Amino acid sequence: MIGVPNRLEDSVSYAFDPELAPAIAMLPHVEIDDIAEARATINAMLTELGSADPSGVDVRDELVPGPEGAPDVPVRIYTPHRRTAPAAVYDIHGGGFIIGSIDIDHAANLQFARELGVVVVSVEYRLAPEHPFPAPLEDCYAGLVWTAKNADALGIDPQRIAIHGQSAGGGLAAATALLARDRGGPALAFQYLGVPEVDDRLETPSMRQFVDTPVWSRPQAEFSWDSYLGGPGRRGGADVPVHAAPARATDLSGLPPAYISVMQFDPLRDEGIAYAQGLLAAGIPTELHLFPGTFHGSAIVQQAAVTQREVAEAIVVLRRGLGL
Repeated sequence: MIGVPNRLEDSVSYAFDPELAPAIAMLPHVEIDDIAEARATINAMLTELGSADPSGVDVRDELVPGPEGAPDVPVRIYTPHRRTAPAAVYDIHGGGFIIGSIDIDHAANLQFARELGVVVVSVEYRLAPEHPFPAPLEDCYAGLVWTAKNADALGIDPQRIAIHGQSAGGGLAAATALLARDRGGPALAFQYLGVPEVDDRLETPSMRQFVDTPVWSRPQAEFSWDSYLGGPGRRGGADVPVHAAPARATDLSGLPPAYISVMQFDPLRDEGIAYAQGLLAAGIPTELHLFPGTFHGSAIVQQAAVTQREVAEAIVVLRRGLGL
């Protein structure tokens, strides 16, 4: 079974931030290869965390047109009472392509709407393995197209949309930006790629080294990509398209400016760094931040100073990316 270490001593070889290390033993133990159980665990965790403060923000759920021949796509729209600019954040949640829901980012999206003073649209895409690539990506793209087409109703400028995602959501955000460029779709102003999952080949040094790290490790990445790409034997193959795994893209020109974050003890670390380097080589203004002593999802330890810096930086980065 694939999960996080459930004892602190499982991870003593890693120099975790001293505020993060004691919390590792208390992290939920998620076995992602038991998908039903993993989804139930995440839902229970969200319930346990309780309701986020909705003050200052109107929230509504809608169904928008999905990809051709596919079901409508649920989106959640956050409209702040105090608007600072006709801009928007388009959010894609994480979960290894196979778990999670629109509720994962609910608290963060409320904060974005309230502190940035802009509309936030969050998309609920279909999950693998029931719906492998390209279904999740096409749902994300359909939600983005709807957002841009309904700019007037949303009170936004379609040229001032920033895409945002964490983990698999960061990978889907990168892929959605590529798809928008290649299809002549919505012109994104900015892309925020938090600890993005972008490379199915799993050949980077961090991916080879971190086989037992908390929350995310190489075995989990293998299962995640197998699920997303339609089954074992596909990841790492020559026929995986760039829109499935953006790290495979050889042309990153014409993409929006980017911010990429990576965590020190995260198997996704080096692919995020490499993607930032690829964007820079293509002439794309790109900021890269490695947070020392951290692991994938360590922001769940909200009281840690490094987490508070990460959260504060997200607001600053999005504010700058949207020209607020």
